[in-house]
Amino acid sequence: MATILTFAELRDGALRRASLEVVSEARRLAGTLGATVTAVVIGPWTDSLAGELGSQGADRVLVFDDPGFGAYATEAYARALAQAVADTKPAVVLVPFTATGKDLAPRVAAKIGAGLASDCVGLEVKGGRLVARRPMYAGKAYATVEWAGEPQMATLRPNVFPLGEKDASRKAEVVRGTVDASSRARVTSVAATTRGKVQLTEAQVIVSGGRGLKGPEHFHLVEELAEAMGAAVGASRAVVDAGWVDHQMQVGQTGKTVSPTLYVACGISGAIQHLAGMSTSKCIVAVNRDADAPIFKVADYGIVGDVFEVLPKLTAAARAHFASRG
Repeated sequence: MATILTFAELRDGALRRASLEVVSEARRLAGTLGATVTAVVIGPWTDSLAGELGSQGADRVLVFDDPGFGAYATEAYARALAQAVADTKPAVVLVPFTATGKDLAPRVAAKIGAGLASDCVGLEVKGGRLVARRPMYAGKAYATVEWAGEPQMATLRPNVFPLGEKDASRKAEVVRGTVDASSRARVTSVAATTRGKVQLTEAQVIVSGGRGLKGPEHFHLVEELAEAMGAAVGASRAVVDAGWVDHQMQVGQTGKTVSPTLYVACGISGAIQHLAGMSTSKCIVAVNRDADAPIFKVADYGIVGDVFEVLPKLTAAARAHFASRG
C-alpha cells in the first residue's frame, strides 16, 4: 500500500497548527489514493503528540528523538527526514511551508532526488497521481504542477488547507527511528521576540498597518485594534523599511506569506509585493482614504475614510462586541 509522509514540525515541544493541517490534508488525499499516512516527528517527544497526530489522520508516527535534535539544525533534520523517506518509500511527501519548511524541504528534495512543488495552495488526485496548484509572479497567476517521478514532494501554505474533523478513536502507531543527529553547525541559543501573542503566519485574524498611518507614533492604532480582535499585527514593507516596526511583522513578497480567515489592511495602498503575501486571505477588509487604492481591487469589504477616524471606531466596536459575548 502507498504511503504519504508528512513532516510534523514542533515549536517548544508542541505541534504547530500548520503541521496538523498537512496531516489532515494527507488523510484526505489518502482516501483517494488508497494510502496510509505516516507523520515524522524530529525532536523532543511526548506521548500526547501521537494522540494529536492520530486524531487528525496519521496511521503511524515515525519519531527521531535523539537529544541532538533539541534545536532545529538544517543538516541533522534533513538527514533524519531523508532517512524517513528511505525507510518508508512514500509516494508523496508533504511539508508545511513555514520558515523551517522552506529551509528543510529543498535540502531533503536534493538529497532524495525528488521534484518539489513549493508554496502549494491546492492539491488533487488525477489518474492516481497528485496535481498541485501554486501561485506564480507574486500571485498574479497560478500554475498547475505535476511530477514526473516519485516521491511527489510539496510544501503547503499554512491556513489554506482546513483541519478535518478530529477522530479521537484513531490511534497512531509509534515507531522510533535512528539516525546520526550530529551537525557541523550547532544552535547555542535562540533570541526570540516576545512581541505579539499570535504567530503571524498561523494567525486566523491579522490587522496590518501601512504608510497611511504617517508615522510610528500612530501605529498604536493598529495594535489596539488587533488587541481588541485577538489578532496578530502585520505591516507593509514601507513601514518596515522606515523603521517603525520589526521586519518579522512584514507581510509581502519579501516578508511573510499569510492566509488568515480575516485580514484588515489599514492605510495600505496595495502594492503588488504586499498583495503577494496576503491575497489568499479568506476575507480582506481595507481601510484607506484613497478610493482608487489598488487594495480595494482585492478587498471583500472596503472603507473609504481616514484611518485616524475609522480605526478608533472599529476598536471600540470590537471591544463592545467581545465584551457582550463574555
